Amino acid sequence: MTLRVLATGGTFDKHYDELRGTLGFSDSHVAAALARARITGAIALEQLPLLDSLDMVDADRERVLASCRAAAEKAIVIIHGTDTMRETAVLLGTAGLQQTIVLTGAMIPYEIDNSDALFNLGFACGVAQTLPVGVYVAMNGQIFAWNNVRKNRAAGVFQSF
Repeated sequence: MTLRVLATGGTFDKHYDELRGTLGFSDSHVAAALARARITGAIALEQLPLLDSLDMVDADRERVLASCRAAAEKAIVIIHGTDTMRETAVLLGTAGLQQTIVLTGAMIPYEIDNSDALFNLGFACGVAQTLPVGVYVAMNGQIFAWNNVRKNRAAGVFQSF
């Protein structure tokens, strides 16, 4: 089974600019993270414009939906910013796609020590190949249905309603 991975940005893909002391986007980390995770199955990596999810608008979410619709793969992992991951999950969940779609991201950028990015990516890739058709959010070792998940910003975790 080939797994499609869509990179959309989010904290997962942010780079630290030492001169400015800010986080921003450059090249995606996803290809390196997939290699580091040593996933042995076939992966089709697709990079969409890298965005902070707070900067995503409806057209950006529609681009994600279009990529899922166009994908031949039955299992898709979407690397997404955590702040509006739920909004994209709702759009995908209500679209009635016949694929298993798992959204994941990171609270700490991939290139920063103690990041949760690599674990979340590996976990999402594993569950995307085993879950039934549907849309899910996979964060920090937990799986949530698209219509029963929220980000608890105060605690820095995802949880069911």
